[in-house]
Amino acid sequence: MGWSRFLAVGALCLGLAACATSPTGRQQLTLYSDEQLNQMGQQAFAQYQSDLPQAGGTAQRYAECVAGALVAALPERVRHQNWQIRVFDEASVNAFALPGGYMGVHSGLLKVAQTPDQLAAVVGHEIGHVLASHANERASTQSVTQLGLSVLQSSAGIESQQVLGLMGAGAQYGILLPFSRRHESEADIIGLGLMADAGFDPRASLALWENMRAASGGQPPAWLSTHPSHAQRLATLQAEMGPALARYERARQAGRVPNCQAPR
Repeated sequence: MGWSRFLAVGALCLGLAACATSPTGRQQLTLYSDEQLNQMGQQAFAQYQSDLPQAGGTAQRYAECVAGALVAALPERVRHQNWQIRVFDEASVNAFALPGGYMGVHSGLLKVAQTPDQLAAVVGHEIGHVLASHANERASTQSVTQLGLSVLQSSAGIESQQVLGLMGAGAQYGILLPFSRRHESEADIIGLGLMADAGFDPRASLALWENMRAASGGQPPAWLSTHPSHAQRLATLQAEMGPALARYERARQAGRVPNCQAPR
């Protein structure tokens, strides 16, 4: 009885949810409006800028050059969004993009993404998350999962905190993280095409992730990670490399030759 009610609630949520399609043609569950997500992104970016010092100088100009070339290659419907990027003086190897077009790069990443093309692979990947509305999809999935667990707890009369904890872990590792790995792979594909359209060599993405492999010093098992394994990631990029190189050649022939100088 409890499980049937849980499934019914899940079906109802899916039926009422706004349907969307990602840039790769995948069906998505999206419960929130762009305005809601963009406001969340703006608030989170403001908090990030408050919490961490900004690098400024040549590092900031370098990131702006790479991001600007990528944004210029976006479809017109999203190109004129308020895209902006900041370099934060933080040693960890990290980058992010938030709904609304707010992007951040940690200065530690610039030691791993050693060329403009490699940095373009990272920033293009992060832009891919925004283009595919991954934040909306993740938040929507979490909302439906939490609602389902709450209904199951109520209908089954479950009171044991240990059992509830196990249920929560099952939802996390069985529902939420697989979505996240899918998002990462999808952002890799979108970012690869975007960097090629902007005139950055897509083959640099392979070198980047080899650098990431060397810098990571190990990684959780793929099933327990929000990211694909390095081998999975490289396989995805290799599979998409043919079309990406064709797009790269067309971009170069069209005069898209970014001239971004990495800080020394």
